[in-house]
This record gives sequence, structure tokens and C-alpha cells, in this order.
Amino acid sequence: MTGFPRARTAVVGASTFGLGECPGWSSMEMTAQAAHLALDDAGITLDQVDGLFTALPDDFLGGLALAEYLGIQPKITDNNRTGGSSFLCHAIHAALALDAGMIDVALITYGSNQRTASGGLVSALRSSVYETPHRPMMPVGGYALAANRHMHDFGTTREDLAHVALAARAWANKNPEAFRQGDMTLDDVLSARMISTPLTARDCCLVTDGAAAVVMTRADRAASTRAPIPLLGGAQTVTHKEIAAMPDLTVTGAAITGPQAMQAAGITPDDVDCVQLYDAFTINTILFLEDLGFCPKGEGGRFVSSGAIAPGGALPVNTNGGGLSCCHPGMYGLFTIVEAVRQLRGEAGDRQLSSPNIAVSHGNGGVLSSQATLIFGSPDTA
Repeated sequence: MTGFPRARTAVVGASTFGLGECPGWSSMEMTAQAAHLALDDAGITLDQVDGLFTALPDDFLGGLALAEYLGIQPKITDNNRTGGSSFLCHAIHAALALDAGMIDVALITYGSNQRTASGGLVSALRSSVYETPHRPMMPVGGYALAANRHMHDFGTTREDLAHVALAARAWANKNPEAFRQGDMTLDDVLSARMISTPLTARDCCLVTDGAAAVVMTRADRAASTRAPIPLLGGAQTVTHKEIAAMPDLTVTGAAITGPQAMQAAGITPDDVDCVQLYDAFTINTILFLEDLGFCPKGEGGRFVSSGAIAPGGALPVNTNGGGLSCCHPGMYGLFTIVEAVRQLRGEAGDRQLSSPNIAVSHGNGGVLSSQATLIFGSPDTA
């Protein structure tokens, strides 16, 4: 993406709410509660919000419904839906609108009660006339297909995949908000119920409730807030909708968005202190680490098996436990932003890294269909 407004906007408020199980709350109520918490964190009042960005799991006109529920009349309401990457796309759109002077305060918020209300994974994916005769189990079947191809082409093993889940659990054990905690062994992952070969239940994300929100403003206004985190770069792309149309099962759109976002930010992968990415399945982490430039194509399995992404490793990944062990309320992307902000603010508790300056947030939607990458920096990087 050219012309990205580097460090001209910032996240000034961030929150989570109801992670794991939140019985008795609707998705709308959870979304609104996260919004109020993020605004309180920013020291900004609701009536100052003039840009509203959301993608509710159970309301395709959620942008209208949420504006009404909050009692505001925003200048811009963005209900763009690209799956789990939606909220990172929203942050890019918000940055552009803020920089253009179209709005002054952007609120990006989401909530889902899919665990306590429905007891199952919420997915908007629908098979086409081409896929339906084969009765695919989506989305897991699509990710399993990519995992099998990666194993075939590069020698990636089930043990490599399992190390992604083990690293996520190790980080989750440091996060009191994480839904799944406790010891987990390599055999626990490998011997778990097979869902879609080669992915077992432990290779698949959680099904939880949860809400999150962030507040963004222009840098001039952000300077007076408590702990602004500048947005240095961002890029997004869509490469396909169905997995059968993916140009290459081992190369995602992150290979496009990662370099573009880093170029906009003026950084390289070597400058990054932590990565928060969408780990709906263990293969995601391997693919995205390769495509974002943190290891060569085909080396992702060996990279994660080396311990590089776990606590104490060279590249901390999903320091909150990710979608595999922290939470996954239908769409996880907004939580990658919140965790990046918390790390850069130094507010991550026992999992806090030592003085991080650059954090990558990466979202994924569909079946590896939509990718979006954001680069955040500490105030010193602006």
C-alpha cells in the first residue's frame, strides 16, 4: 500500500471483555461493553466518536444497529466483512479517514457470545455449487488441505504443527484472561481427536465468547492521551474466497501485505519484537511466519519446533495465548491488535516482553482468503 499515513494516527484505548464464557450477555451488549471500556481507557467520551467500525457475528447490518444501540450518529459507519481480518482492515480505513480529516475519533469494536448462546463455532462461510457436492467440512477442511500440501512440499510434520499449539499454551499460562490453561504435552496434541487430517482438536482454535475494542485518533490529539501507540503501517489484500481457488496452497496473501506494511512503516522483519497473528489453526502460524518474512518459505515448521515463538524464544508470537489457547469468539483479529498495544504499552503482566518497540498484528479471514497486516510502534518510533 502506497501513501499510508505513517504514525499520523494512533491507538489510544484498548480493551477486552468477557473472554471465555460470558453467559447472559448478547453479542451486542458485549460489543458495547468493550467499547465503553476502551473509551474509558482512552479518556474519550462516547459522544466524541464519529467513526464506528464493527462486524457483528449475528447482524449483517450491525453497523447500523450498534450506532443506534450506543446512541450516536457517526459520520462514517464501516461494516466491511472479510472474516477475521475485518478489524485490521477497519484500522487501515480508520487511519485513512482520520488522516484525511473526515473523522476525529474512530471506535473499532466486536463481541460474540457464540459459546454460551449457541455452543458452536459461528461461521459465515457457505460452500458454492462447486464445493457443495464434495460435502467439505469448512473451514477446517480448507486449512487441513493447506497443511497437507505444506507437509508434502516441505517435509513439515505433525510434530511441527503441534509445537505451535504448545507455544500458544505456554503463553496462555502467563495470561489470567486465557480460557485454556494448564500443562499440555506433545503427545496431548498428537493423540487428540482427529478433526480433519492432519489437524487434531488441539490444532484447532477454541470456541469461546469474547469482546474487544480499540479507539484511534490522529497523532496530534493522541499526544495528550495516557499511552498512545502509533500505527506505522498497514496493508490488506484478498486473493480468493474458496480454498479451491487459492493460487498456491502454501503461499498466502500475507506475502503481499507483510512487505507492503513493513515498507510503509520503514522497518524489516529483523526490527520486529513480537508478532500477534491469527492462529485459527496451527498451520496458520507456520504459513504467516514464512510469508511475513520471519523465516524462509518451507522452514516454518522447523522454525516453530526450535522454540523460537515460545516464551524465551527469539520471536515471541501470540503472547496472550492466541486463538488456540486464549480465546476465539468467532473472529479473532481484533484481539491481535489489543495484545500488540498492551505489549507496547508495557501492560501485559507476567507475559510482558522487555521494552518492545515494534509489534506486528496480522489478521486472516475466510479460508486463508483475506489477509491484513498492521505495524505498531512504541511512542519512540513515531
